[in-house]
Amino acid sequence: MGSRIVDNCPDKASATTNFLYVSARDEIAGVPYVEAEGFVFCLAGHPAVPDGNVALNSVQRRILRVSARDTLDLRAFKAKGLPAVGMVYAKVAGILDKVRPAELQAEDLIQRLIKSFSNQVLTKSQQVAFELEGANYKLLVEQLLIDVDGKSVEAPRGVLAETTAFIFTNDGGSPITIAGQKGYASSQIFKSKTINFESLGIGGLDKQFEAIFRRAFASRVFPPSITQRLGIKHVKGILLYGPPGTGKTLIARQIGKMLNGKEPKIVNGPEVLNKFVGQSEENIRNLFADADAEYKAKGDSSALHIIIFDEIDAICKQRGSVRDGSGVHDTVVNQLLTKIDGVDALNNILLIGMTNRRDMLDEALLRPGRLEVQIEIGLPDEKGRLQILKIHTSKMSENAFLAQDVDLDKLAEHTKNFSGAEIEGLVKDAAAYALNRNINFDDLHAPLEEENIKVTMADFEKALDEVKPAFGASVETLEAYMGHGIISCGEAFDHLRETLGMLVQQVRASDKTPLLSVVLEGPVGSGKSALAASAAIGSDFPFLKVVTSESMVGFSEQAKASQITKVFEDAYKSPMSVVILDDIERLLEYVAIGPRFSNTILQALLVLIKRQPPPGRKLLIIGTTSMTDVMESMSINEVFNVSLHVPSLRVDEMVKVLRSLDVFSVMDIPQAVDLLTTIHSKVVPMKKLLLWVEMARQDVPEGQKVPLARWEQVLRDLS
Repeated sequence: MGSRIVDNCPDKASATTNFLYVSARDEIAGVPYVEAEGFVFCLAGHPAVPDGNVALNSVQRRILRVSARDTLDLRAFKAKGLPAVGMVYAKVAGILDKVRPAELQAEDLIQRLIKSFSNQVLTKSQQVAFELEGANYKLLVEQLLIDVDGKSVEAPRGVLAETTAFIFTNDGGSPITIAGQKGYASSQIFKSKTINFESLGIGGLDKQFEAIFRRAFASRVFPPSITQRLGIKHVKGILLYGPPGTGKTLIARQIGKMLNGKEPKIVNGPEVLNKFVGQSEENIRNLFADADAEYKAKGDSSALHIIIFDEIDAICKQRGSVRDGSGVHDTVVNQLLTKIDGVDALNNILLIGMTNRRDMLDEALLRPGRLEVQIEIGLPDEKGRLQILKIHTSKMSENAFLAQDVDLDKLAEHTKNFSGAEIEGLVKDAAAYALNRNINFDDLHAPLEEENIKVTMADFEKALDEVKPAFGASVETLEAYMGHGIISCGEAFDHLRETLGMLVQQVRASDKTPLLSVVLEGPVGSGKSALAASAAIGSDFPFLKVVTSESMVGFSEQAKASQITKVFEDAYKSPMSVVILDDIERLLEYVAIGPRFSNTILQALLVLIKRQPPPGRKLLIIGTTSMTDVMESMSINEVFNVSLHVPSLRVDEMVKVLRSLDVFSVMDIPQAVDLLTTIHSKVVPMKKLLLWVEMARQDVPEGQKVPLARWEQVLRDLS
């Protein structure tokens, strides 16, 4: 159809029709629709438009990026078959940047738009000038939905019909407010109409986001008239708590970016505190000053003000718990409570607090009306870990730096108990291996060949050896308990292993057994710790920890009790956990002379062993002891659900062990056992037998069997 010279609209009436006008004598004057720069307009002839020109209003010139006397290419557009628009999401603004505040009735506005623009083609991001009640406005089209087989689907363009519905997304900060929107949810508090967590860089937290949206934002999506008639108030506070590195700060920041309110104020808890009297409280009041002023001016039409408190436990500790003489912490908590839920409480604020220590917060802050939505941001499950891995490797994949052998599903399986931050660290460590491989250390100034940089599965496997989760499994510690492996020595031993396996399976499969505790008792060296370690590793639970006195040498009683409590608290953060309490009498600092023991640690164990884990979490506790009578006198045996006896080896079991070790010739094994029982006793602990065998092998050449004479010498030296 060719180019036309851009001109101004011929009169005031034609400026609000959204038509393009050409000369009445122009050959294209009869064409119904034309397309220009991706937008579709109705076309009409006008006697006041010169030949060769096309008349546009100021809004049309702006979206088409042309000025008067520029040329504009016009192409005929066939609207036949174009779907009717079912729903329009749009914002109403003034023609000029500065506009007087106005309140428009939604019903009047919709009638005007349909009457003026029915059968016109609307395109996403289009701006349309219109007149209402003697004033000029523009409609900013944000989203168009059409009906496809009964479902609403987003479309780039469509025809405005008499049945088209409108949702106006003017936020509280706009001078033009839309009143009387009924029957539809208004997504005006969100910047976008859909929420894609992976595009926000958030993985593994879908359920948490769903809970946050349902409890904190569902009421804000609807117009104030709906919530007023329901008689409910908006949620004003969210608390995100959980282990470090799980994404609490990331969620808070992304919530701030998603919402259409004021720019979020991000405050670190310690920054609020000040040594001068009254200054800390003043800092709190200043945080709410903008929201306070706007709420007094606009009421419920005010924009949403978001205040994000990182490390909120630094300023909101239990009142009376800080004994610094100033009382600053107490008055700061009081000031914060007043602003959230006091007499002059604001309804246009959303306070998001984050902490690793929910237990330290003042209880008054956690009741309904304050930080009432409390969401635990825990460790991601396998599906969540896969999402996080995809997020952190997306750039590598897009730019062809990720090798084809990288199996993200396998990595997600092998990163049990990794937090989001630890998975990010794993990816960075793997990338470091790939980059290091392509550096010439003999010539650091040598040119780098980017196409050779590939992050491989081997790089990730090396990184897994270096990056360990803070709440992971102590596999290396457990394997140390099984230096000789697990040697089957008879039916009694096999029955013990099967019983432990059944207990593990019961914790795994039964919803009615979230907590199970078993104590292994028997003589010193009978293999109790090795059996416990074997059961823990065989369980394949994400969290495996050993509580042993060896790791707490030099600790005070209180420090030991705190350390043991921390292990249990960490276990509660994982879906399935095993905690081994090795050598319980040593943990209690028991000595027979006196007798003496730590009552502080005893009371902690009595509570922790019986304490039920949080909903959805499962815990297996395995204790070991060589002093059954001491356990009974302290009532520890009563708190364990199951007690299993681990005996020393009998004669037939010694034979099986020596055959398994393959250190004697088959003909010498009966005599080796006879020497053992003659010089020592008829029963021998497993640990001692393995130690004696290892000592006997010291001077024997590799590949040869231990002579009976050497065996007898060792036994007599140790008798």
